[in-house]
Amino acid sequence: MPGSIVYTFRIFLRFGFLVLTFPLLAHAGLPQSAHVPGGVAIILLGSVSASADAPQTWLGDQPVLVTSDHDQWYAVVGLPLDMAPGAHELRVKMGDVTRTQDFMVSAKDYPEQHITLKDKSKVELSRADLARAEREIAVIKGLKRHWRAARDTDLAFILPVEGELGSPFGLRRFFNEAPRAPHAGLDVAVDRGIPVKASARGEVLAVDDYFFNGKTIFIDHGNGLITMYCHLDRIDVKAGETVGKGQRIGLSGMTGRATGPHLHWSVVLNGAMVDPELFIPAEQRRQ
Repeated sequence: MPGSIVYTFRIFLRFGFLVLTFPLLAHAGLPQSAHVPGGVAIILLGSVSASADAPQTWLGDQPVLVTSDHDQWYAVVGLPLDMAPGAHELRVKMGDVTRTQDFMVSAKDYPEQHITLKDKSKVELSRADLARAEREIAVIKGLKRHWRAARDTDLAFILPVEGELGSPFGLRRFFNEAPRAPHAGLDVAVDRGIPVKASARGEVLAVDDYFFNGKTIFIDHGNGLITMYCHLDRIDVKAGETVGKGQRIGLSGMTGRATGPHLHWSVVLNGAMVDPELFIPAEQRRQ
């Protein structure tokens, strides 16, 4: 039927229990589901009518976003890039009852990029730069785990800028054959000075100028969903400010450790860096 949404389910036996999965399936109002490291697991929790209040869920000790869609409750779970494939469980509290819900994570091989640099200072940081970077990494780690309870979270993102999609999420980089952290965001190629927009409504969690990321904005969309905009030439918002979807928050640039102007855009969900393309309309994703 035109305009209708078809839900497909698979039930299979793994590790001695039944698992309900939603493989690479888009739901109305929800991101695309991908049960892989760096992906987003959409897990059915039950009928809205069966629970007056939204269920509470946790992955380990980290709270997880819950939303309703088509009269069903869903947990929207960010899966860390270093998450081991196999069986995992979500802790779920509905009313006075707490239970666990099992789900599976499949392996995914992300592409690799090997770069040789003659300037070793680009690979081996000075003692002062390393100390600064480590302090900033600790601060960013705390921001990623931030949780603000919100009545509603807008999960239908827009691209912050229009441009060619560059280095993909999860790319594993090697500089002079030394491994670096996987690329935990999406690069959009744009010239310097292009307006950068908020992907969805939210509150500005933090702004700063970091060694690696340059001028950066964190926007808290509520319930553990955070977006991060890096290498900006200019920041037009301040911490604590409320922003609307599509509102200009700054201008693109190449501050920090960037070799050219572009926007590095990251999405954080329950503390995990996840693939931003899962949150944008299908026609804007990499084909």
